Amino acid sequence: MQRPASFRKPLKATGACLLLLLFGMCALSMPAHAAMPHRENRAQKEVEALEAQWRTAQITNDVKTMDRLLADDYIGISANGTIETKAEILAQHRSGTLEIKQLDFTDTKVRVYGDTAVVTSRAELTGTNGESDVSGEYRYTRVYNRRFGQWKIVSFEASHVHDASSRSKH
Repeated sequence: MQRPASFRKPLKATGACLLLLLFGMCALSMPAHAAMPHRENRAQKEVEALEAQWRTAQITNDVKTMDRLLADDYIGISANGTIETKAEILAQHRSGTLEIKQLDFTDTKVRVYGDTAVVTSRAELTGTNGESDVSGEYRYTRVYNRRFGQWKIVSFEASHVHDASSRSKH
């Protein structure tokens, strides 16, 4: 049984509209999806630059830069398990209690998850904290969070590598 011609035209028009709508939705979603890797790559580069600024600030004892990079609610866990706030870190540097003479990063990886970036790295450090020598090799994790368009360090944790030759580089 063949449908009357009056039914065929609306069905063809409806089908064409549905196809246009479907292709239009696909086209609209593609630029946003395609831009994601570019946005993440840009964020990764921004965080890498901040890591370099942080390194320089620690070596030169630039408390102003450290203050700018650390979030007000920053919490750090040192290699000996001590919990340190932003105020405590800045006070150590202001007083000269913590003195970093050399700091080299290798095996650095930056992963971006939206407004959060996780940095893992190996650090070779020469320095003192009060009367204690803190020189050695460390592995650390530093977490950045983008707030109001600015990346801030929100968390840090370090582990002292006691026998570097037996550790995997992964």
